Amino acid sequence: MRLLTTLIFFSLAVFSQAAAKPNILLIITDDQGYGDLSCHGNTVLQTPVLDKLASESVRFDRFYVSPVCAPTRSSLLTGRYSLRTGTRGVASGDEAMRTGETTVAEALRSAGYSTGLFGKWHNGENAPCNPQSQGFDMFYGYTRGHWNNYFDSVVQRNGVPEKAPGFIVDATTQEAIKFIDSAGEKPFFAWVAYTTPHSPFQVPDAYFDRYKAKGLDDELACIYGMCANLDDNVGRLLAHLDAKKLREDTIVIFLTDNGPQSFRFNGGMKGKKGGVDEGSVRVPFFLSWPTRLKTPRLVPQIAGHIDVFPTLMELCGLPMPQTLPLDGRSLVPLLDGKAEAWPERQLFTQWNLGGGGSVKGKGKANSAAAVRSQTHRAVRAGKGWELYDMVADPAQEHDIAAQDTATLAKMSSAYDAWWQGVKTDADMSRDVPLLGTAATQQIELTTPNGRLEGGINFDAKAPNNAWIKHWTNVAANVQWDVDVAEAGDYDIELQYLCPATEAGSHIEVSAGPSKATAEVLPTPMIELPSPDRAPRKSEVYEMQWSRLKMGKLKLPKGQTTIKVQALDIKASEAIQLKAIHLRRE
Repeated sequence: MRLLTTLIFFSLAVFSQAAAKPNILLIITDDQGYGDLSCHGNTVLQTPVLDKLASESVRFDRFYVSPVCAPTRSSLLTGRYSLRTGTRGVASGDEAMRTGETTVAEALRSAGYSTGLFGKWHNGENAPCNPQSQGFDMFYGYTRGHWNNYFDSVVQRNGVPEKAPGFIVDATTQEAIKFIDSAGEKPFFAWVAYTTPHSPFQVPDAYFDRYKAKGLDDELACIYGMCANLDDNVGRLLAHLDAKKLREDTIVIFLTDNGPQSFRFNGGMKGKKGGVDEGSVRVPFFLSWPTRLKTPRLVPQIAGHIDVFPTLMELCGLPMPQTLPLDGRSLVPLLDGKAEAWPERQLFTQWNLGGGGSVKGKGKANSAAAVRSQTHRAVRAGKGWELYDMVADPAQEHDIAAQDTATLAKMSSAYDAWWQGVKTDADMSRDVPLLGTAATQQIELTTPNGRLEGGINFDAKAPNNAWIKHWTNVAANVQWDVDVAEAGDYDIELQYLCPATEAGSHIEVSAGPSKATAEVLPTPMIELPSPDRAPRKSEVYEMQWSRLKMGKLKLPKGQTTIKVQALDIKASEAIQLKAIHLRRE
């Protein structure tokens, strides 16, 4: 009896400890600016659900992320500035986060959480950098930074392609709801990464018509329609938590990944996506947890994406796992209203290794950068450092660098010291795709993540989801480095297009001495319907793709290079190439 009683008390203690862990719902939207909420002063757009969430939350009035998508996401995941993690861009492999990083998803999964990511990943396409390799039990969405269609899209479910029915944001919400229900008694961590209002500009009719009726141009009507659709979908998630009686014990976070992608209402701030001014990186951040944070309020202290990981660990009563050195700090003192315990700090912005503003030079401290203190913003975007008093001049209209040299010297020196600490990490080598494990028996290598040589390129300004066109040179090739876990024969297929007038060239795929060759067959040239509300500026339109069977390659164990090249060109171009698919027998 004593043993039984002991077991009962032990079981209750374990259950109580598990029940004490809050659920976490983290919602991040794509290219939605600070001003794309009616609670932030937008008089045209209505976002009643997010306005209500803001009124019930601890709101951080000065919350900062990176200027573009992938760097923000890697910092949220790791608590570290993105350049440290290997994420130094948004395409061509620069978006990938190194597998040596410890992520918040890995930490929560180790603590007994069910972990799921729904929507956009954008931190690496293949293992060991894909969501399943970085701590997520469940992944539904896409790994790249841009998707070509938002209606009836082909997405991945844990690496397996399937069609998402209807509008992609609505489908993402439905999958997140299913995941919440599937968690059972386990606490869950649901990362819902909505893909809008990032282009392409597509949204269901009712939302577009609502804002077109207000006299807006097509692009802005679609963007605001997308924001209204997001608002409704956040409402679906919160209503489901209420219906399941989970809302009280769920931490809900809402934020966006950067400033708006166009110049539109943004709370009077200077800048948009991609820049380093206030409006480029200041975003909404609402944190609600009714059980603990009972008093909504506005926090004026500066904070950022690097703070989310340690904050969640402390809120959940979990020790921080051993990680690479953190840049962020837990925001719990500010959440608990203990601002007196919060030290002064500076936050740094630089998302790539070169090319910011009008200056070039990979690996040097000369790309666009900024430093934000509680009161000032120092900006360097191609013409030397500028300085703005953000209290007296929140619109950044008056550069006071010449008048306040002492503050500028302090902030620019802090940047120089910070850069010395991150540049070595930023220049470290990337992880290469893994092939041949139980989880990677087949992989897709996309051309934007290959090395293009000999003059071939993409027929688009944004290569994220584009493909190689105008392959007119037999000296050209595209290469990928891969890490083969187990030697063997691998089936090779090319995902490609070729009009009948261009067919007949011969393509070779090789890996060392092993080669496979095939003749390029004609394909249908069918552009898929794209219900865009405004013309595309930098992205391609999606096509109906064909597969060209190449045969087999014998791949050795270890790192090897796979190369695709044209042996001859029968007409004006050899092939239009989207990706290469490898499958182990």
